Amino acid sequence: MLGQRRKPTATIRTLVGVSLGALVVTACAAPKPKLASRLPQDPSASSQAPSGAGGTYKVGKPYQVAGVWYVPKEDPNYNRVGVASWYGAQFHAKTTANGETFNMDAMTAAHTTLPMPSLVEVTNLENGRKVVVRVNDRGPFVGDRIIDMSRAAARELDFESKGLARVRVRYLGPAPLGGGSDPGVRRARLSIGPFSLGR
Repeated sequence: MLGQRRKPTATIRTLVGVSLGALVVTACAAPKPKLASRLPQDPSASSQAPSGAGGTYKVGKPYQVAGVWYVPKEDPNYNRVGVASWYGAQFHAKTTANGETFNMDAMTAAHTTLPMPSLVEVTNLENGRKVVVRVNDRGPFVGDRIIDMSRAAARELDFESKGLARVRVRYLGPAPLGGGSDPGVRRARLSIGPFSLGR
């Protein structure tokens, strides 16, 4: 009789222990969001991120990165060939070097020395595609890369999946303050005046 009365209690304790253990294992195995503090909580928020608010015109002082000196300056004849890369989610909604807000879905780019904001024409020499982007950030600082494009710009040039492309970057002129979104680039293109877009 005593043995039979103890058996249900022992069974209940065992079931409770197993259930608690399963909960702990489940909690530990749950996937944790990567870079949660850097990304919008809503994946669809990327297209709603503000672009360009608070930006200022900036050339900047000489600076050093990884032992290399960069000297920002006005360079109306800038026309160079090199490698383009692109950046996206890790920096989405962060502040750019001239105080705008980076939107990976806007037509923008980073350059080591050109004034910000400015407009450049970027030609993918591997397929002939061209875009005009707003330079509002500094970078890239890797090898012979000369420009770091937003995801949207890399997509337009058709090298998003490849990651890198050989490009020509040609300075077109200053961009108006107040926006790094696609409409801002279109407005700026209209104000270029004598500059040819080469289309």
